[in-house]
Amino acid sequence: MKIIKVKNYEELSQKAAQLVAKLMHKKPDATLGLATGSTPIGLYKQLIAMNQEGLISFQQIKTYNLDEYCDLPQSHPQSYYSFMHEHLFDHIDILEENVHLPECECGDLQAAVDKYNQMLKKTTIDLQVLGIGRNGHIGFNEPHTPFDQETFIVRLEEKTRIDNQRFFNSLDEVPKRAITMGIKNIMAAKRILLLISGKSKAETVKKLITSEPSPDFPASVLKYHKKVTVIIDEEAASLL
Repeated sequence: MKIIKVKNYEELSQKAAQLVAKLMHKKPDATLGLATGSTPIGLYKQLIAMNQEGLISFQQIKTYNLDEYCDLPQSHPQSYYSFMHEHLFDHIDILEENVHLPECECGDLQAAVDKYNQMLKKTTIDLQVLGIGRNGHIGFNEPHTPFDQETFIVRLEEKTRIDNQRFFNSLDEVPKRAITMGIKNIMAAKRILLLISGKSKAETVKKLITSEPSPDFPASVLKYHKKVTVIIDEEAASLL
């Protein structure tokens, strides 16, 4: 696990974008695993700017998102489909057919899980972007998720729903279920880029660095991966 400490969120976003752009230059048809939430927004802004300046192209890039809320239509402003289009896809030259998220509107959620899992098994993600929840979740793999878990329907912990409440009008509006890549799917990526920012994540960072791998803290599994880069800003690293 390679740790890169940076001064602030802006520098974190710039550094992350440089790493993604470097991969895209080396492999123009790379497959990227993408995350939602507030942390990667700065990365996506940097990638949009690079694309609009002609420094990188997404025309051959394929993407697979970590997760999607159940019980929200794709058109809902807080669906991850909407999030990704608002913060990245609508502003770059990516082909819509190369964009992949779990399909939660099909009526048969287990069929959607099986379909997405089969898609992931048939591809190789070159770089998986991750954030981390305060309880150590990656994707929506909550504490006690087995390390060999593949794509599944997860019932979200109350702490996770409270953390995500800021994107909704009330806690009642926050979905209680999601489809997420499992830990096994995440660990199949060739390389993983974990972004951690802010004082609220300081305890999480300390636990990530000091704890032994355990399903009690899902992100700890990353210590088993051979190529993980963690970018942490000063506030998130304040307890190290």
